Amino acid sequence: MIALDAPILFDGRARLGRRFIVVDGARVTAVLTTPPPSIDVEPLPPDTVLAPGFVDLQVNGGGGVLFNDVPDPSGLATIARAHAQRGTTTVLPTLVSAPAAVRDRALGAVREARAQELPGIGGVHVEGPFLAPARRGIHPASALTAPSEADLAGLCAPLPAPRLITVAPDVVAPAAIAALNEAGWRVFLGHSDATCEQARAALDAGAVGFTHLFNAMSPLSARGPGLVGAAFDDRAAFAAIIVDGHHVHPVAIRLAWRVLGPSRLFLVSDAMPSVGGDGGGFLLGGRPIHLSDDRLTDEHGTLAGAHLWMALAVRNAVRLVGISPDDALRMATLTPAEAMGLHDRGRIAPGARADFVLLDRDLGVHAVWQGGVRI
Repeated sequence: MIALDAPILFDGRARLGRRFIVVDGARVTAVLTTPPPSIDVEPLPPDTVLAPGFVDLQVNGGGGVLFNDVPDPSGLATIARAHAQRGTTTVLPTLVSAPAAVRDRALGAVREARAQELPGIGGVHVEGPFLAPARRGIHPASALTAPSEADLAGLCAPLPAPRLITVAPDVVAPAAIAALNEAGWRVFLGHSDATCEQARAALDAGAVGFTHLFNAMSPLSARGPGLVGAAFDDRAAFAAIIVDGHHVHPVAIRLAWRVLGPSRLFLVSDAMPSVGGDGGGFLLGGRPIHLSDDRLTDEHGTLAGAHLWMALAVRNAVRLVGISPDDALRMATLTPAEAMGLHDRGRIAPGARADFVLLDRDLGVHAVWQGGVRI
C-alpha cells in the first residue's frame, strides 16, 4: 500500500487542491486531505497535476501494429503499451470494416486478452462494416454490407467485455440496433448519410452516441439537420470528436463543446500504427497510407485515421479550440468512461482503478501509473 502526495488533483470532474491518494494493489482505497498514518508517501513534483489515466474509445493501432492486421493478444498488447506510454491507460481496440472471419478473430482476441488481464484493454470497438458507402471514408468499399441474420447472431453471442459498435442508421434498421443494444453493445452512429429522422429512430431503438462527430456523416443544414443535428438535438447521447487540427475545424469543435458540454462530448484519437511506431506509413486493406505533417492520408488525400494520442488531443483542445484545461481533461477521462459504462475508469476515487497520468503545467505527460504500477 502506498500514497501519492499530489500537489493538485483532477479527479475526473474537478480540479482539487493537495490530496493524498491511497493505493492498494490496482485500486484506489482513499483520497485524503491529510497524510495517512503508517503508509509510505511518495511526493509528486510541484506544479504537477495528477489526473485519471486517459480513456480512448477509438484506437485502430499503435506501436507499428494495426488491429485489423494482428487481431490477437500480442497485437493488442503492443497497441495498448504504445498508448499507455503516452498517458492512455484504457483503450478500446478498434476494428476497421472487415469480413466476418476477421471480426470473429478480433472478438476472440479481446476475449482472451481480458481473460489474461492484459493491461489497458477496456473492451472492443467494431467500426463497421454496416456503414453507408457514400460516407465510408477510408473503410474499404468491398467490406461494406448490411447486417445479415448470421452477422447479428454472431455479434449477439455472449462476450465478457465492454463493446461498442458503430453503424449507419440508414443501413441498419432500428430492430437490429435494438437487438445489438439488448445483447450488450453500446451502439454509436456514424459513417452515414442518414436523415435526422433516421437517426432519431436509431436513438429511440437504443443507440447512445455518435462516432467522430462531423466526420463521415450527413451535415447540419437548414432543412436537413442530418446526423449532426440529431446529435445536437438529443439530450442524452454522447459524441466522440477527433481534435488533431485536420479532421474538424476549431470553430465546429467549439460549437459542439458549447452545445453538448464536456459531460457528453469526448475526445478520441482514431489512432493508427504510426503512434509509437517507426514514423513511417503502413498498409490499410492493402492500400498505402502516408504520414506527412502529422496527417495520415491515402494516395487520393483521404484521411486515414489520425496520428494522434489522447494527451496531444487534450493539448489541442486547449490550444487550438480554447476549451478549458479541466473540460479537456474531463473529455479524455470521465466522459468516455461514462459513455462506455466503465465505472471504475476515468476518475480518481475510492474503488476506481489506480490508473493515473501526471501532467506538467503545459499538459505534457510526466509519469503514468496503470493498475497501481508506475510504467
